[in-house]
Amino acid sequence: MMSEQYQETQRTRQVRQSTTPVQDIAERIASSVGHVIIGKDNEIRLTVLGLLCRGHILLEDIPGVGKTMMAKSLARAVGCTFNRIQFTPDMLPSDITGVSIYNPKSREFEFRPGPIMAQIVLADEINRATPKTQSALLEAMEEGQMTVDGVTYRLSNPFLIMATQNPIEYEGTFPLPEAQLDRFLIRIQMGYPQPQDELKILSAQQYQHPINNVQQVVSLQEMLAVQQLIKDVYVANEVKQYIINLITASRRHPDVYLGSSPRGSLSLFRTAQARAAMSGRDFVIPDDVKALAEVTLAHRIIVGPAARIKNITSRTVVKDILQTTPVPGASVR
Repeated sequence: MMSEQYQETQRTRQVRQSTTPVQDIAERIASSVGHVIIGKDNEIRLTVLGLLCRGHILLEDIPGVGKTMMAKSLARAVGCTFNRIQFTPDMLPSDITGVSIYNPKSREFEFRPGPIMAQIVLADEINRATPKTQSALLEAMEEGQMTVDGVTYRLSNPFLIMATQNPIEYEGTFPLPEAQLDRFLIRIQMGYPQPQDELKILSAQQYQHPINNVQQVVSLQEMLAVQQLIKDVYVANEVKQYIINLITASRRHPDVYLGSSPRGSLSLFRTAQARAAMSGRDFVIPDDVKALAEVTLAHRIIVGPAARIKNITSRTVVKDILQTTPVPGASVR
């Protein structure tokens, strides 16, 4: 009996030793969030991937499928400061960025920072605000800073916006501008849980919400170090060319009115590096690119009016591009 326990302990140690730092950090975060978001392992891993890439994430789906809980549990797992902005049609840009208020005692204007001054910001139901208010996030998302009354304020590091939105067909929503959509690294759809997973959700929330038990599992220094390690993942020129070919195909597709921007190729490049690192590899393979093409490119593609009549969506276009673009190393002998 002791021999079997010893062998099992040795096997566990070998597994831990063979795990890379990126894998270890990603697994710890995903496991912690998985106690709250049940049955959505792929969506959780995509969210963690976006965090490690320092990219903003758009969660799109109908109300009640766990979009807000995903953001909250992620913030608690990584121990970052967290603010939530509930977007409404009457919200003003200053409600997000902050405002300068005159202090009669000091006879000076004092800046009162808005909720965007946090490391992880949940922009809840972002498409319920007007485009003017949505545009208040553009500078923060791209440059990690915001300007109020001519004064520029640097945002904390890391800085991540997790936005949730309802489908645009729902009443009281405003479509996100193309410039805003382009600044999101990935777009994730949650979807309904499976019946067996929904049963687990009912049992888990019988007495209290599982998010109350989520604890910090990684330090800020560990996460920042891992974010740097991802940039060292090797990407061969053939794989880079494959990414460019996919982007070019999205611009030339007959059903597309507006193809992916260069920011889309950068997003696909960086997320492929992160996926490779989370898989324990220090190099990117074409399968990494193919697995992430839809979540990184679909929201950057606008299909033409004729294609919309045929119910062709941007996701359909991405799938078609993947099928018609040659993969490196897959030539027929």
